[in-house]
Formats: sequence, C-alpha cells, structure tokens
Amino acid sequence: MKLKKLMEEIKTVSEMNSETANLIVTGIADSSDSVSQGHIFVAINGFNQDGHQFIQEAIEKGACLIIGESEITGLTVPYLQVDSSRKALGILANKFYGTPSNHKLMIGITGTNGKTTTSYILKHILENNGKSCSLIGTIQNVINGQVKKSTNTTPSSLDLHGLISESKDEVVIVEVSSHGLSQYRVQGITFDLCLFTNLEHEHLDYHPTIEDYFQTKMLLFDHLKEGGQAIVNTDNHWGKRLVKILQGRGINVNSIGQSSNNKFKILDFNFKNSNLSVEDGDEANLIFSPMYGIHNMYNTLMAYVSARLVGLGEDSIIECISNFRGVEGRFEKTKLSNGAIIVVDYAHTSESILHCLTTAKQYGAKRVIHIFGFRGNRDQSKRQEMLTVTSGTSDQYILTMDDLNSVPQNEMIETLKSLNNLYGNEKGLIIPDRTLAIKWAIEHSNPEDWIIITGKGHETYQQNYRLQTNSDKETVLYFSNKKKHSRSN
Repeated sequence: MKLKKLMEEIKTVSEMNSETANLIVTGIADSSDSVSQGHIFVAINGFNQDGHQFIQEAIEKGACLIIGESEITGLTVPYLQVDSSRKALGILANKFYGTPSNHKLMIGITGTNGKTTTSYILKHILENNGKSCSLIGTIQNVINGQVKKSTNTTPSSLDLHGLISESKDEVVIVEVSSHGLSQYRVQGITFDLCLFTNLEHEHLDYHPTIEDYFQTKMLLFDHLKEGGQAIVNTDNHWGKRLVKILQGRGINVNSIGQSSNNKFKILDFNFKNSNLSVEDGDEANLIFSPMYGIHNMYNTLMAYVSARLVGLGEDSIIECISNFRGVEGRFEKTKLSNGAIIVVDYAHTSESILHCLTTAKQYGAKRVIHIFGFRGNRDQSKRQEMLTVTSGTSDQYILTMDDLNSVPQNEMIETLKSLNNLYGNEKGLIIPDRTLAIKWAIEHSNPEDWIIITGKGHETYQQNYRLQTNSDKETVLYFSNKKKHSRSN
C-alpha cells in the first residue's frame, strides 16, 4: 500500500515530498523487534521506554519510514513528525487493515467493573443463537474460536485492528479500558453498540481526578457508528449524568436501572433464587441467572439488552442466560469438604469488594473471611476505602501480598501494618504469604463460612510463595484437596 493512502488523515509538521508519498509500505510496527523490510516504525514515548531511542535499530531492520513526535534530522530514511504517535498509529492501522470494524457488528464495553462478565454472558447468548462471535478483553482474546493470550484489557491499536481484521466472526466484542481510550488504542474503530457498566474509585494513579476518569470513559461514545446505540446503567451518579449528555447529543440511549424512567426497568431482584425481573416494553420478563450477587444482575441485564438490540428474542436470551456457567476468576465458587464456601474474585475496588462480601451474607454465610492485598504500583488513594469496607463488613480479614511490581516486599509489609493500624480493627490479621493466608483461612473455616479471596481473579501470581502454586484458584484446589485427603485417613 502506498504511504500517501495511509497518511491521508494524519497531520504532519512538514509535508511529504512525492518520493516519500509513493513509498510502498509492507507493514507497521510500534516495536523495533517487530520491524521487517518495508515497514513503517512508529516511535511511541511509553511509560517505561521511549520508542524514539530505537529508531536506528528499526532502520537497520528495514524500516522504510519513521513516524515520531520528536524533532529529528539526519536519518537515512524519511521521518515524519506528528503531534501524537499513538493517534497516528491507530489511523495507520485502520487504513492498513482496511477499516475492519466497518465490516463487523461491533460492541464496545467500558466501565470500572463488569466489562468481562458482561462480555462473556453476551458472547454465550450470541453464539447459542447462531451468531459467531470474537471477544477481545482482559482474560483472553478469542478470534474465530481460537484462544489468544491477552496482555492488556484493550490491546494496542495496531494489535486491535489486526485482531478485528483476522476475525471471520459476525460479531466482535471489545472490552475498552480508560487506558485504551486515553492512549488512542481504539482510534479508527467504530461500534454499533457502546455499553457503560458503572464508574467507581479506580485508576487515580493514572487519571488526575475522578472527573478526568469519567471524561475518558465517555470518549467511547465518540466511536459510535451512525445510528449506533448506547446502553447505560443509571443506578449510579455517573450513569445518570452520562445519559443526559448522550441524549443531548441525539444518541439513542437504552438506560437500565431501578427508577421508572429507565427504558429497561429493574422491577425486582431475588437473591435467594438469583431471579431478575425486568420491564421490557409492555412485558415484565423474569430472568434466572446462575451467578450470585447484585453486581452480576446488572451484568446480566447489560448483556440481555445488548442481545435484544442485536435482534434476538427475549425467550431465547433468557434461556441462554439460565445455562451460563460463569467466568473464570469472577465470583468463582468452590465448596470445601467441611461445608465452607470459598470464592475467588477479581474485585479490586472498595465497591466491588463490598458487592462480594454482602453477596456472601445475602446467601447465608455464617462468617465472612476476606483475604486481599494492595498492588504495589496501583492507586494508593483507594486503599483506605478498601480496608474500611472489609473491616466493617467481614467477620475476619487477612491482609496479604498482591502484585508487588517494583515495590520491595518488606516495604509493602510495613504498608499493610500501617494501614491496618490506621483503618483496620481487631478482626484483621497480616499474613504476607498469599498461599499461607489462604491455608490459614481454610484451616480455620467452619460449615457455612464463606472465604472471599479478592484482587487476582483469573490472574497468575507474580511473586514466589511458600506453596508453588500459580494462582488463587490453584492454591484453593491444593488445600481443599489436601483437606479432603487428610480427613479420609
């Protein structure tokens, strides 16, 4: 493809000459490791490395053109300076892959919590109604039925356009993070449906304010196709505000929530039977979901409304929801031999933790034991809230290690002690080794106790612990099987 075709929508500091404009481009790379002969190399100033430092390496590997933000001269190949390399990369990728999102039914989901569960419920519904479906998100990417590893909730724009182009499926569901939006990872991608699940205190190590976080999330709706529709959960302040803004823009908004002015009104929740009653037009439909908790009722309804807007009938949707088997690391339950229940969940905000703990109580937990920690390089401003919630809601809590990243373990242990002294109470223990914290909770559990382990969900451990397991789920299975074996001897 000729460069001038790729560059049609990209503003550069200086104009290309005709020789540069007629370059034949064989590919695009944002890492020098991926450069081959005839590629454009887009230099991005990242959080850990500056791509401009690898320009010479890219040239040596065959790059025919460099795009970057710095003022650079003296290269042996043409260089084009732009205001935003990330934005330019998205535009280039969209052009290079032939605007792939224009040829798919695209569904984008954003929000602090619920993106993954909503996407998996929706994928299950669509596929059981004859619609092939790709999924790009936090746990994994699924393209044409093949599972591919996921490194970010939303891949780079280059990878994202490539995945959509590769997909032969009718529908593509994309989890869209605030990082993905602010870093132009969905640049050039358009959606038929855009969903907003909720907004909670999170990522304030990245966003300067909660308002900035909201404004960034709202960018997703700039990517709606003409005639595209929005689905918004209004049972939170941010959702109500978003609905007014989108309606002011003339966007067709499908609001869900408990108030009477919602298009899809929640009439009733029945926690014991996991039933959700929703007003859909002139009908009141009863939806049975095998998943626990009010948060999953909202996730279920988001998926239900999405499927209705795709054109599916309510009866087939409700039937599919009733046999959905849940998502790995999302309120994933195991029953211990002593009658206690243990749950592994990805919850990492105060509100999502509260949902997990209160759900256990609603389903009859005699005691709730909560195991969690804080990520070393993540939003420190939410730690007090998380600890306040668990100290006030659980019957026992254990502070332990989460991903340390660049923070020394001894420093994190001191942080746990300090936070517990400030915001915890006598119900708290500190067991730094995560596997030993789980072991302690299992050994001290009684029938009908619920042990809630939050923070990691489906993720594997980054640290080495006493027990050489790779995840919370593996650790739970190890100790629960060991306990069964010891009781049988």
